[in-house]
Amino acid sequence: ITDSPPDVQLSRSSDADMLELNTELERMADAVENQTVQVTWMAHDMVVLRTSPEVVDSMRELQEAYLRCKSAVYGEPESGAA
Repeated sequence: ITDSPPDVQLSRSSDADMLELNTELERMADAVENQTVQVTWMAHDMVVLRTSPEVVDSMRELQEAYLRCKSAVYGEPESGAA
């Protein structure tokens, strides 16, 4: 008994579906990871700012320095720091 074309087509379709599913799951995992990092930094900032209000100026300076570095590395125009 030999493989019939529908079996081969089903196998290829299944492989393509699995690849698409893996790609989508990886994209979703990356998005969740990015959100987790953002939430962690937000929580850290809130703790720092509530326990040591004088850190606000230092945080602002660090953010401005980060934006300048990012602009230098990626060539993005500097935006006015708020």
